[in-house]
Amino acid sequence: MTTTESRALCEPWVDARLGRLSSRVVMAPMTRSFAGAGNVATAAMAEYYARRARHQVGLVLTESTAVHPVGDGFPNAPRLHTRHQAESWRRVVDAVHDAGSPVFSQLLHCGRISHEDFTDGAQPVSATGRAAEGICRRNGKPYALPRRLEAWEMPSIYEQFVDAAARASAVGFDGVELHLGHGYLADQFFDARVNDRSDDYGGSIANRCRFALQLTESVLSACGAAHVMVRISPSRWMDGLYEWPDVEAMLDYLLPAFDALGLRMLDVSCARADYQQTSGRIVRMVRPKWPHLLIAGASLDPEVAQGEIDAGLLDAVTYGQLLIANADLVERLRDRRPLIPFTNSMLSHLN
Repeated sequence: MTTTESRALCEPWVDARLGRLSSRVVMAPMTRSFAGAGNVATAAMAEYYARRARHQVGLVLTESTAVHPVGDGFPNAPRLHTRHQAESWRRVVDAVHDAGSPVFSQLLHCGRISHEDFTDGAQPVSATGRAAEGICRRNGKPYALPRRLEAWEMPSIYEQFVDAAARASAVGFDGVELHLGHGYLADQFFDARVNDRSDDYGGSIANRCRFALQLTESVLSACGAAHVMVRISPSRWMDGLYEWPDVEAMLDYLLPAFDALGLRMLDVSCARADYQQTSGRIVRMVRPKWPHLLIAGASLDPEVAQGEIDAGLLDAVTYGQLLIANADLVERLRDRRPLIPFTNSMLSHLN
């Protein structure tokens, strides 16, 4: 359970795993595509993250960071596949720590939500051999046709995450967040509309959860519960409302299984959707089954965010676009100063 000094959104508090944090505002992972040649973190990225930490963001979650070239799905995105890539993150971690916040690396494998343009030419892999529908907005091309993973290959994917987590730890990250949502690889196993397998990784709810649970167990075993968070997105916006068709039954199975593995930190994300319509509904399903650290959000109005905390539904609140627009968001919220509205033009530079 979480222990606290204050339940105010913008005041310091203490969590049993994360320690003393400067606020309950969490910087959500936001892919910015500003990595340098070779998929390395840059000095500009270090300043970008540290600036939010200097303004009392309680916890920084980095942008999605691919664990392997085949798991990438973005232009100019950082990776944690090599020692050189990991070392590039050291200055980011040091800068955020010097500014007063802990920082977790969000580890990602995109699966079929990708294209050979982003995987160093390799064919993406997935739970299925069917391509995702639609056009990849990162290059304007149809999504690549993936190769269906064989059951014997699953441990190699888990090892990619374990290796990336070890590299993250070696350069000083306080922990990692496993991205198991937003339609990426783990979510491709969760969703019965995508997962068309007939082996131990498809069909029943238990089978469709197997990949994510085995992955989480592998990273927990290597890193420990104080250093592992998981992100799920059972309901989100992906060119329309998109939700696991058996969401309540999935959560009834998945959450106790996470708990039994020793997972103690969970992030519910809805990806550009209205909170009450998506994540807020899921949080109300999750909280009765999850007594541990729970975060969610989507740049909520401060009154709504505080209400979720006061009701015991959330322990901390994630902010994305509003933190791009307002590096001093916590101070503005605390002082009730006007917020700078987010515009898409802000995505073209780090500030």
